[in-house]
Amino acid sequence: MRSPLVAAIAALTLTLAALVPAAPASAAAAPDLPLANVKAHLSQLQSIAAANGGNRAHGRPGYLASANYVKTQLDAAGFSTVLQPFTYNGATGYNLIADWPGGDPDDILMVGAHLDSVTAGPGINDNGSGSAAILETALEVARQSLQPVKHLRFAWWGAEEQGLRGSQFYVNNLPAADRARIKGYLNFDMVGSPNAGYFIYDGDNSDGTGSGPGPAGSAALERTLQDYFTSIGVPTRGTDFDGRSDYGPFIAVGIPAGGTFTGAEGIKSSAQAGLWGGTAGQAFDVCYHRSCDTTANINDTALDRNADAIAYAVWTIGTAVPPAVIWQDAFETATGWTANPNGTDTATTGVWERGDPAATTSSGAKQLGTTVSGTNDLVTGRLAGSSAGDYDIDGGVTSIQSPPITLPAGTLNLSLSWYLAHGSNSSSADYFRVRVVGGTTATVLNQAGAATNRNGAWATATASLNAFAGQTVRIVIDAADASGASLVEAGVDDVKITN
Repeated sequence: MRSPLVAAIAALTLTLAALVPAAPASAAAAPDLPLANVKAHLSQLQSIAAANGGNRAHGRPGYLASANYVKTQLDAAGFSTVLQPFTYNGATGYNLIADWPGGDPDDILMVGAHLDSVTAGPGINDNGSGSAAILETALEVARQSLQPVKHLRFAWWGAEEQGLRGSQFYVNNLPAADRARIKGYLNFDMVGSPNAGYFIYDGDNSDGTGSGPGPAGSAALERTLQDYFTSIGVPTRGTDFDGRSDYGPFIAVGIPAGGTFTGAEGIKSSAQAGLWGGTAGQAFDVCYHRSCDTTANINDTALDRNADAIAYAVWTIGTAVPPAVIWQDAFETATGWTANPNGTDTATTGVWERGDPAATTSSGAKQLGTTVSGTNDLVTGRLAGSSAGDYDIDGGVTSIQSPPITLPAGTLNLSLSWYLAHGSNSSSADYFRVRVVGGTTATVLNQAGAATNRNGAWATATASLNAFAGQTVRIVIDAADASGASLVEAGVDDVKITN
């Protein structure tokens, strides 16, 4: 893990009402990876470093020898592998990309870890641990002849310690269509720290600190990893998308990301020691970026748990049968949404409409000029005007209603992408709200304003519609500037109901 790099991700604080996660589709049971196998890979990486000047750093012979070791294992197991060369700082580096045959090529789950060390040492925890854990996961995929629904792609990145150079090169050189096929990226950088913590990347920004949420879908990746640790009785805490590892280039282009982390040079607090054991007042990894980062610098329990968490995520996400889509709207064509359906709206500007939104800024992004997919979304006044407040919501409430949707029996889930943005002149009287109206009415999302600046950033929400099974319903979306002359903008995209 390299030195801190601030990620340019807008912050968004969520307050969701009546939301529940979608029930996972059926998936194959995940394996329990043998710890001895993971440690055997670490021993090989240690030996490679010892034979090559004590490190496995970018541009040094130990790095290419490490990549060739991993490649040989994967080739023998039946993966299709490519060593992707790139140049940084006058030296050639390599990414190793390994694809498992089969799965939907338009629905790729990617799993990655950086393989390089710093020049000071062999880099066994940072990041032999993540590299070995995803290697053993990939080899178990082959041993089980897994037939995933998603296409599985594993990656070992070069020159992460130089500033995410390998992963950035990979993402930058992917055609846009190929980027769109990657539906999730899981990153594992330091998963065996000797004074370990159990951190999961905060995909939904539920911690409300630092950078905002990851791209839409990141929250689901976070929940999957949380589910594993919950199942073994290990508490976890969030860690921010701060740009320190190879998920950075992926989230920068809108690819959902997640992963685990056991800590680097940060100091374990007394509360964390009470939660996980270990030594308070000491770094999670006292050998971080030092020559003592050897095979002796590994917490076997943390490594074992994290390797199994990786396998759990790959099996759970990769083999789950996608739910059937009952109804969806990405707003690229008119499908019968009705603005002001009850004739009671009071807003004078910024009323809901379907269109290509123009970006506006006022102390940060307010109306987003980008959509989650396609060109159009539902937006409160799509135009920009000469100032950010020209077409925002003014005068009260604006609402829009979907066409009638007939729901079948069974387990039903509504998902959508959304944002609410406002200036510091907002208050809790302002809001964004989603209701489902059938035999009864349920508010499934309710985000209030506040007297603080909130920039626009796409988030996702999921709600159960089981109570409406067998009914014909409509989705009603409201937004309000009800606190006077406050600046309020909102948007919705990719509304979907699945069974």
